[in-house]
Amino acid sequence: MFTGIVEATGRVTGLVKHADGARLTLSIPDFAAELQLGQSVAVNGACLTVVEVSGDQVAYDLAGETLRCTSLGDLNEGAQVNLERALKFGDRLDGHLVQGHVDGVGRVVRNARVGEDCWLEVEVPAPLRALMIPKGSVTVEGVSLTLASLESAGFACTIIPHTLEVTNLSEKSSGDPVNLEMDVVGKWMQRLLPQG
Repeated sequence: MFTGIVEATGRVTGLVKHADGARLTLSIPDFAAELQLGQSVAVNGACLTVVEVSGDQVAYDLAGETLRCTSLGDLNEGAQVNLERALKFGDRLDGHLVQGHVDGVGRVVRNARVGEDCWLEVEVPAPLRALMIPKGSVTVEGVSLTLASLESAGFACTIIPHTLEVTNLSEKSSGDPVNLEMDVVGKWMQRLLPQG
């Protein structure tokens, strides 16, 4: 489990694709030395397992399913990624409950400065739109955000200067893919309530 509060950013140093998936390598100077094999790290919102650590270089294996459901397979060398280590029991939950299970890939429609803040509009795949509510939570690239406005094709939200400074959201522009995880409470509600 995660909170959607980005702890640090890293840079892609390698993405090697093979028949069944890929190996993603990141430079993580902030906490690579603290990682152990088998630990979970949310990378742009996707929960990945540490498979190798060498200095500040950390490697993750991406399964075919991960490549299908996320934008991680499109990362280029040098790209900045958002990082969060798994939540420890007893920690504060400053964002919202995030599983690190990306539900789909959205597209940035607009990312514009409004004063010191930023107004981010995202187009959402149709099956995920039913999981959005006004003032609800969504995770974009692993960042916990509040839905400020629901649009016919997605949502919009305000991003404060601190979040812009410590995440990769300031680098996103129109057309860019973004990993989305909808609120787990909404997913359970949809599953348990009769449809029709």
